[in-house]
Amino acid sequence: MNFSAKEMIEQRKSVRTFDGKLLSDEDRKKLENYIDALANPFGVPVVFKLLDAKEHDLSSPVIVGEHTYMTAKVNRVDHFEIGYGYSFENACLYALSLGLGTVMLAASLSRKTFEAAMNLGKDEVLPVASPVGYPAAKRSMRENMMRKGMKSDQRMDFGKLFFAGEFGKELSVEEARDFFEALEMARLAPSATNRQPWRAVVDDNKVHFFEAKTLKDSGIGDVQKIDVGIALCHFDLVMKENGSSGQFVFDNPGLELPENVFYVTTYERKL
Repeated sequence: MNFSAKEMIEQRKSVRTFDGKLLSDEDRKKLENYIDALANPFGVPVVFKLLDAKEHDLSSPVIVGEHTYMTAKVNRVDHFEIGYGYSFENACLYALSLGLGTVMLAASLSRKTFEAAMNLGKDEVLPVASPVGYPAAKRSMRENMMRKGMKSDQRMDFGKLFFAGEFGKELSVEEARDFFEALEMARLAPSATNRQPWRAVVDDNKVHFFEAKTLKDSGIGDVQKIDVGIALCHFDLVMKENGSSGQFVFDNPGLELPENVFYVTTYERKL
């Protein structure tokens, strides 16, 4: 990893207003090299590409001043949503380390033009794309209104997202132990309309992750599972940065779950 995950996660803000400058050759090359080599712990192949907005007629009505888009496609394999979310967020964090702004877009894309530019195959989907560029000195009025409407700078309390042994028992800092900082960084993850669908239960040396589902699936899959993948990226990168070794497994603990909450994966820390 070529950056401090904790620093980038704490700094990360969605950017919708850019200064209109093209990416420097150096920054573009660094970003291209990074996304070409990206992998995720779920073994999901995600194919990235930087696209010129003017050349491919790419746009979004909520973006100002962009020239370049970063996007990625994926096959509908097992766990593709969490693998995709993990990889795309990793790319966004690295872009931030270069001084570049990003924001994951789904509903506001000119989707057909993005899919054509990526030569989307029959069994492939393109869940999101992001403008990538240098943030403007001042946000547009539209962006400020969007951030206010979505309460973009607010997150749910730690104890409302993370639990000790079972749902309903709020996790304390002491009970979180070595998982605390990584879970706190997962708490800060961005999500579609800021719904924060990730939940976790700490169970000894394991953390079981779940999706609190409030949105219906669409043609691009379960967008909230992509959001969980983003949170898993934050969690995993910080665990690694803190020197912990572990892996994600799929071993449903069979806990009693609240309504519309579904098991996703388990992180198992090596002792």
